[in-house]
Amino acid sequence: MQLNQVVFNFHDVILLMTAMLCCFFALLLIATNPPKNISNYFLAAFLVAHAFIPLHELILWGAEFKLHVRNHLPQVYFIGSFAYYLDAVLLYFYVKSLVFRDFHLRRKDYLHLIPFALFAVFMVVAFYRFPSDVRQEWINTEAFVYSPGYIGMDLMVKVMRVAYCIAAFLLIFKYKDILKNTHSNIEKVDILWLKILVVGFTLVTCMEAFLALSKLVGLLAHYDFQHPDPDGNVIEYIGLSGYYALFFLVCTLVFTSMRYFSNFEAVKQKENKEPAKKTTQEKLLNPEYAAKIDSVMRSQKTYLNPELTLDMLADTLGIPAKDLSMIINRHFNLNFYEFVNGYRIEEAQKRLLDPANKEKTITDIYLEVGFNSKSVFNTFFKKLVGKTPSEYRQQPVDAAVAP
Repeated sequence: MQLNQVVFNFHDVILLMTAMLCCFFALLLIATNPPKNISNYFLAAFLVAHAFIPLHELILWGAEFKLHVRNHLPQVYFIGSFAYYLDAVLLYFYVKSLVFRDFHLRRKDYLHLIPFALFAVFMVVAFYRFPSDVRQEWINTEAFVYSPGYIGMDLMVKVMRVAYCIAAFLLIFKYKDILKNTHSNIEKVDILWLKILVVGFTLVTCMEAFLALSKLVGLLAHYDFQHPDPDGNVIEYIGLSGYYALFFLVCTLVFTSMRYFSNFEAVKQKENKEPAKKTTQEKLLNPEYAAKIDSVMRSQKTYLNPELTLDMLADTLGIPAKDLSMIINRHFNLNFYEFVNGYRIEEAQKRLLDPANKEKTITDIYLEVGFNSKSVFNTFFKKLVGKTPSEYRQQPVDAAVAP
């Protein structure tokens, strides 16, 4: 091979770098993964699967590289296409395992592999069952990749990937609401990096779905894909934009989100609904039991702990966390987050009017009562008291409503 022979153009290099970054990051995740951290394995699997996609695009559309593959390794031509049926599924499992600390694969989860199996059957029936010389001809002329069957399967999987991304995003969207049932402070939970990953991947998959749809429309309109207009090939521009967007997304994931992985606050997955035991029913229907919980909260002031969780309070009360959660929901008509912060606001009211605290700032007081966010404190205070903390503090003591 001559040294001055061009194998990769700049677009091809971007694809190659994307695949390499995915593989290197996956190896790093596996090598540094804490024991029993299943979420990192899902992310590593997602990255490995996703590494095959730019390689597949490179094999199909690389300027000179595709010719080398056709001549020397035609048997690997469509292997990377199977990754399209796995990466979004693995991303969804990653988000789910990250949010729910008790998540594990169940038998029904393997149903997500059905599209993968259908594509394998399609490839055997439509491509691999034919003689090698016929397959080679289809590869060289690009007849198979522009066939109705392949374009139809391609559109199906691209739409499916968008659906999985939306499902992952909805799970993230609900995450903080789920967290409110178990944590008294949720402001420290930073999931911006996870939103960037899912939203960014959603944008990439939407671009690829639009590209697949454009191919289908072009097929129906009898567009000549083999000889496109060099001055107005919109499909090519969309494809190249997707390459660069994916490269930027992977770079962002590698260089900015690594430090957040070990600090994610997972919650328990919602358990299947079961008939409540008789003792639990008695607690739920007994106002005296709720009064006991209220008495313990006021006497021990456990709410002053900014890290208070449902499990910690349940241990203090000596009851299962599941029962405590139901009692709070039924008797107080609040989630755990609202329940605890209500006591904190009452305590803040007392301290704001206490002459002994006149030298303390409002920030000092909201930190003392268990809040770690000024905006959350102000929001709760305004909602429950009807005034801002500053307005409440400025009023005469005898004019204040005793908490």
